[in-house]
Amino acid sequence: MGRGHRGRGQTPIGMTIPAKEEMNMKIAVIYLTKTGHSRKIANAIAGELNIHAEDISMNPGIADVDILYIVGGIYGGKSDPIMIEYIKGIDSTMVKKAVLLTSCVSKKFKQDEVREILRRKNIEVSSEEFVCQGGLGFIGRKHPNSSDLENAIAFVKGGQTP
Repeated sequence: MGRGHRGRGQTPIGMTIPAKEEMNMKIAVIYLTKTGHSRKIANAIAGELNIHAEDISMNPGIADVDILYIVGGIYGGKSDPIMIEYIKGIDSTMVKKAVLLTSCVSKKFKQDEVREILRRKNIEVSSEEFVCQGGLGFIGRKHPNSSDLENAIAFVKGGQTP
């Protein structure tokens, strides 16, 4: 399919999610936040998926997850060390596939360390990563805004993102 267009129901990983009545896949959303930005994104996509987003700081248990959406921020060019430690505790018996969504003030950094840890554990990671502007002080202070949240939802649903 052409760039920017995916078939109905395809995720960023390229697998098709069945209609709700056929849904046999276990999907989870986890996040870690310092500023509340990642929580906003996680809650928006979890709401769209009719599930509850879990805060990594509460050490949620993960088991038999087909698709895990991991939402996190970038601080000083890197993922939070708490996120890294949590991800190190996940293995391929717990999660089949992961999709990363990131909040970053500069929009220049991604969750590269998280991606690498997951790959080393033989967990498939989507090659696409959603990155939206976060806010720090006066820079991007209104982000993520409603448009960012709509774009995150479209990304998860397999729609076109900017």
